[in-house]
Amino acid sequence: MLDLIFFILLVALGYGAGTWAEKRHYRTIVEREQAMMNLPAVTLKSVDIPPEKIRSSRLVHGSAVISVDYFKRIVAMLRNIFGGKVTSYESLIDRARREAMLRMKAMADDAAIIVNVRIETAAIGKPSNRKSIGCLEAVAYGTALVVET
Repeated sequence: MLDLIFFILLVALGYGAGTWAEKRHYRTIVEREQAMMNLPAVTLKSVDIPPEKIRSSRLVHGSAVISVDYFKRIVAMLRNIFGGKVTSYESLIDRARREAMLRMKAMADDAAIIVNVRIETAAIGKPSNRKSIGCLEAVAYGTALVVET
């Protein structure tokens, strides 16, 4: 009986620690998104800026690799059996994409706008059973335009 209580305690502790870490990461993402709100990142290939006003342009990119914790992986496997929305993987993708965008914006220091933004995602580090995701990588890239004022 003591072994079962110890196991349940460890599972609850692991789940709580994973949830806490995810919420903390989301808080930092929201804070940094607010700080970088003045730098637009758009999917348009061009904007209405006269070419003579563009001082320079350069490729900027950001990547993030986010891992799903063990307990969320178990919940996702149960969802695969019974069907339904797999929210643990949805939050994994959301966090990775938003983090990659923030890192791309951080690389674009003095730019006025980032155009032609693209986001790629890939599952990496698959576990041995090959049926679930181990980590997810998101890469955001675009062209940063520095404009004369």
